[in-house]
Amino acid sequence: MVKDQLKDKNIVITGASGGIGAEIAKLCAASGANLVLLARSLDKLQQLQAALLQKHQIKVDVFQLDVSDTEKIEQVFKEIFSVVGHVDILVNNAGFGVFREAHEVKIDEIKGMFEVNVIGLMACTSMVLPKMRERRLGHIINIASQAGKIATPKSSVYSATKHAVLGYTNALRMELSDFNVQVTSVNPGPIATNFFNIADEKGTYVKNVQKFILQPEYVAGKVVASMLTNTREINLPRWMNMGSIVYVLFPRLFERIGKKAFNKK
Repeated sequence: MVKDQLKDKNIVITGASGGIGAEIAKLCAASGANLVLLARSLDKLQQLQAALLQKHQIKVDVFQLDVSDTEKIEQVFKEIFSVVGHVDILVNNAGFGVFREAHEVKIDEIKGMFEVNVIGLMACTSMVLPKMRERRLGHIINIASQAGKIATPKSSVYSATKHAVLGYTNALRMELSDFNVQVTSVNPGPIATNFFNIADEKGTYVKNVQKFILQPEYVAGKVVASMLTNTREINLPRWMNMGSIVYVLFPRLFERIGKKAFNKK
């Protein structure tokens, strides 16, 4: 996919060392965008950087960043602005989950999920907002989840973080509506990435939902297609989003009927 309007735009992607973050980076590079790639694994970022620079005449800067470290976020974004001047698009992709029943989740895991999935996302966003508002141009894309719409057993904390992301995203969209800054939430179902190496230690969930798992290239394509457009939400797959609508209208019935399917984790 080549998107002409991304040419020479500055795009920052968190969690860019693999999965949909890396796939988004590849598609943006093919469209002529300049990239700033952030992740904990500097080695993987540098490998991706080298591959992109070999294929495309663009700028690619990489910074090691754990988004749970808010002080480091401020430091890194100061460096980003000194290098690229401004950010046109921020893709908040970094995140992780742990699938366990609520009483089994460790406090450190709870803190970790909120620090990365919620606070880190908010902190990165707060770094780019002032200049986007000033320039009256920009796009914030938050990778949330269908788990942010439908809470399920064994993902209580993860679902809570994604509910928070959706709440933040929806409020942010209204705040920025008069500044020509677009805000999009991306709500995918399960994706074939390393996410499940941590989230699904036993492999049970992946095995049970194998036929529904999305490919990262497909999700990335939908995200890139939405860039610099007035896209409120991206729900993948579309049929799964119907479940969230039914859930809002008939929560008791939905939970009773869906209980068996939800417990496949």
